[in-house]
Amino acid sequence: MNWLAKINLNTMIERLGPFRSAIFLLLLFSTCLYSGYRVGNYYHGFHVRTLELQKGRLDDFYQQQLAQSQRIHRLEAELEFERMGNQEAQKTLKTMESDHYQVKKQLAFYEKVMAPEKQADGLVIDSVNIGPSQSLNHFRFEVILIQQTIKKRYAKGHILLTLSGSLDNKPSEIKVSDILAANQHPLSFSFRYFQVITGEFSVPDNFIAEHITVSAVLPKGKWQDYNRLDETYVWSKLMADQQVILD
Repeated sequence: MNWLAKINLNTMIERLGPFRSAIFLLLLFSTCLYSGYRVGNYYHGFHVRTLELQKGRLDDFYQQQLAQSQRIHRLEAELEFERMGNQEAQKTLKTMESDHYQVKKQLAFYEKVMAPEKQADGLVIDSVNIGPSQSLNHFRFEVILIQQTIKKRYAKGHILLTLSGSLDNKPSEIKVSDILAANQHPLSFSFRYFQVITGEFSVPDNFIAEHITVSAVLPKGKWQDYNRLDETYVWSKLMADQQVILD
């Protein structure tokens, strides 16, 4: 390495001369410039190819992500359609169950009327329905009576409705006939098969109903013996049943 340290510009000029030294330096500079250009061009092409490769990979990833996103949206849409279809199916099933229940209820009702030999003999309180109206403490009622006799004659009489509960925190009873709405028809009946008796009444603001007793009274007459049928219903259960019917 000592010989390399001894080489300097003055020594080279002395040995080669000014002209040859200039030619040598020019060739050396040209060689370095050309080599640097080729090396830089190579690395430039390498980086360009690398960038193009990375861009291609990014495009592939973007296309895959787009395809996955579209697939997710499609699956979400299918899931939403299935959910809506399931809701519609449940609604339809609920409607069918309600219709089936109503048909069975009607069939049972007509069986009581038209085939009394399958049921108990005599006058029957088939159902009692009570529900609130739009006005506060104002209620509507419906009582259905059925005559279950093989030889049907007209059953004539009247019904009595009695509310029991508390008034001003004290036990109390109220006859519905005393609180009937204005122009209310008498709570009487006359039928061979069945009759629906309806009406409206208002209770005092400070009255809390607990039970209602429905009495069907058959006075003694030419074609009928005296009879009285009493049925007591829980007020809260009647309200709950009415809410279920409304739903």
